[in-house]
Amino acid sequence: MANSTDGCEISISKWSVEGGGARRATTWAPRAWNERIYEYFKKNGYQQCPYEHALYTKKSENDMMVVALYVDDLIFTGSNTKLIEEFKEVIKKEFEMTDLGLMKYFLGLEVKQSEEGIFISQERYALDILKKFKMEDCNPISIPMEPGTKLSKFDGGERADAGRYRSLVGSLRYLTSTRPDLMLSVGITSRFMEDPSYTHWKALKRILRYVRGTLSLGIFYSKSDNYRLVDYSDSDWCGDVDDRKSTSGYVFLLGNSAFTWLSKKQLVVTLSTCEAEYLGLIRDEGTVIRVDNKSAIELEKNPVNHGRSKHIDVRFQFIREQVKEGKVELHVES
Repeated sequence: MANSTDGCEISISKWSVEGGGARRATTWAPRAWNERIYEYFKKNGYQQCPYEHALYTKKSENDMMVVALYVDDLIFTGSNTKLIEEFKEVIKKEFEMTDLGLMKYFLGLEVKQSEEGIFISQERYALDILKKFKMEDCNPISIPMEPGTKLSKFDGGERADAGRYRSLVGSLRYLTSTRPDLMLSVGITSRFMEDPSYTHWKALKRILRYVRGTLSLGIFYSKSDNYRLVDYSDSDWCGDVDDRKSTSGYVFLLGNSAFTWLSKKQLVVTLSTCEAEYLGLIRDEGTVIRVDNKSAIELEKNPVNHGRSKHIDVRFQFIREQVKEGKVELHVES
């Protein structure tokens, strides 16, 4: 384990169940193994994440342990070295485990740990994608999608290989695990997996050219004195030329580091840029939301405007109440 600083353990370790009779997890049915490990964590005071069932957390006063389970591998970290050592001793008594040390590579994720923080990237995985689709020697470009690009299901062009297209989209989607900059372009191209044309295929290959020039990019998680949750949100207006639905995007930061991001086409057709921005707002207690549309913020603050905005579903007015109660703050970004 790396040395802790100010009582905060920032390293990530990996353990794996090793061979040894009936205790070897890989010899059990997956359901039985998950039930077994679930009972162990439950008995020892861990809480299972309701949204990601393979993630367990345990709080002790001001400290926390986080354990992620993947088949028979355990990845864990914590805020206190003592908690981590206790976890290692206890779990060794329950299972036959191998300590693989600080995590460096896992499921395509490369992890570099230092006193300054943790850097996570997928450079090796990105290179594998380029080689698989014979683009390792392509000319790199600086942006993944040309500004103003409009792709349509009905472009009338020659059809591309749908299987190969879906394979590349799937590979790029996994690459967005550490690359928020790819979310929009990959999300748009993924809309045409059923029946892609060569125009769509060219858009995908352009993303690969961008990846080729940005292989070293990733996410750096550093220490911070301010761990306030901040959201940046934006939407286009009627950006999809086929159904005229808008695309919303957001990124959440805790301190200086991004930890979740998304680009998604909205479920309803919006009639103004104000609606497109307003429907794209993400709500969460104590969150600062930064948007670039003043009309969307005015709609939150001024009830007089609502008479002209009844076509927006009532459930979205909940956001205004959160602003009023001080749980959400809206800021205009130029």
